[in-house]
Amino acid sequence: YVKPFVKRQKNDAVDAEAIAEAASRPTMRFVAVKSAEKQSQAMLIKTRDLLLTQRTQTINALRGHLAEYGVIAPQGTSHIGQLALALDDPERALPQLVNDLSRELLDHLAMLEDRIDALSAHIKVIARSDEASRQLMTIPGIGPICAVAITALAPPASTFTKGRDFAAWLGLTPRQNSTGGKTRLGKTSKMGQRDLRRLLIMGAMSVVQLAARRGAPEGSWLARMLARKPKMLVAVALANKIARIAWALMARGGAYRAPAAA
Repeated sequence: YVKPFVKRQKNDAVDAEAIAEAASRPTMRFVAVKSAEKQSQAMLIKTRDLLLTQRTQTINALRGHLAEYGVIAPQGTSHIGQLALALDDPERALPQLVNDLSRELLDHLAMLEDRIDALSAHIKVIARSDEASRQLMTIPGIGPICAVAITALAPPASTFTKGRDFAAWLGLTPRQNSTGGKTRLGKTSKMGQRDLRRLLIMGAMSVVQLAARRGAPEGSWLARMLARKPKMLVAVALANKIARIAWALMARGGAYRAPAAA
C-alpha cells in the first residue's frame, strides 16, 4: 500500500513521508488493535500449535529411526504404542543404544501429550466463558479451539462488509481471473490467516466424514456436493460457508440454526 507513494530517493525520511501519505488516503485499511486478553489467547493457540508440530516431528523421527531396524507402525499418534511394544520384544534384538534413544523419544512424546492436553483444557475453559465463542460453537464444524482462535486471531467483524469478504481474507474463496465479461475462477487464494484457515478446513472435514459415514440430510447442499465432488473439495467449500456463517454470528449475534432441507 505504501509503495506507490515512495519517491526516487531511498532513505528513511522518504519512507516515512510515503507511509504518512498512504495513511491519509480515505480508502486505506488498518490493522485493528487487539486487547491484551486477546493477544494472550492468540499466544495460547500458537503455543499449542507449536507443541503439536513438535509432536509430529518426534513421531516421524521415531518411526523413521525404527524403520531402519524393521520396526514398522502405521502413521498416526494412536499407533505409537506398537513401537513401544516392539522395544520390549526380545525377538527384535535391537541394539541397546537404539532402545535407550527410542525410549527418550517416547518420554518426550508423553511430555508433549501432557502439555497439549493441558493447553487444550485451558482453551475449552476460555471457550465456555466467552459469549462470542459459545455462539460460534453452535456452528457444525467449529469446536472450542477453532472458536477461541477465531475470536483471538481474526479482526473485528465490523472490518468486513459481508461474509464473503471475511472468507476471502481467510483465503477460502477462489481467485478471480475474469476478463471481457467471462468469469474464470481459479484455485483458492490461500490469503489471510493460515492457522484459522487450517482449523476451519479440519472442522469442515470432520463434518464431511461424519456425513459420508452416516449420510447427509436428503436434499441438503452437503448431500448434493458429496454426490458429485471429492471430499477434500467439499470440505474447502464447506469451510467457506462456515466462515461466512461465523462472520454473520459475530456481526449480528444470535446462534446458528440449521437450514431446512430443500
